[in-house]
Amino acid sequence: MEINYSVQIEEFAERHFIKKFKKKYNSQWDVTLKSIIFELERIDNLLKTDRAEIITDGDIKIIKTEFRIAKSKESAKTSGNRCIVAWGKDGGSVSILLVYNKTDITSKNKETEEWKKIIKNNYSEYKHLF
Repeated sequence: MEINYSVQIEEFAERHFIKKFKKKYNSQWDVTLKSIIFELERIDNLLKTDRAEIITDGDIKIIKTEFRIAKSKESAKTSGNRCIVAWGKDGGSVSILLVYNKTDITSKNKETEEWKKIIKNNYSEYKHLF
């Protein structure tokens, strides 16, 4: 039986890079965000694809997914667009912690190091997972 999880966008995620996506892509972003939420509501199925990867496995899973902007010709893989979520399987919810393009966060460090640092610095409830 398929379970539909509730999806919340954390305030930090909304204030930072999502704001940039909204400004850059306008109505295409609205469609894209609906699509991301739709997929995350069925995260069990998303994890069966090559667009999602479990980073930490335990009571709370941190998962990295890839997405493309609606109506763009790029694939989710090549777009560089990522979504980091926390999934508490027992709680029935998925929290969007970070939505970014890898050019937004990549500097001298590797992408994974950068987003993990952002999560640790902005989400005290998840920093113990890394």
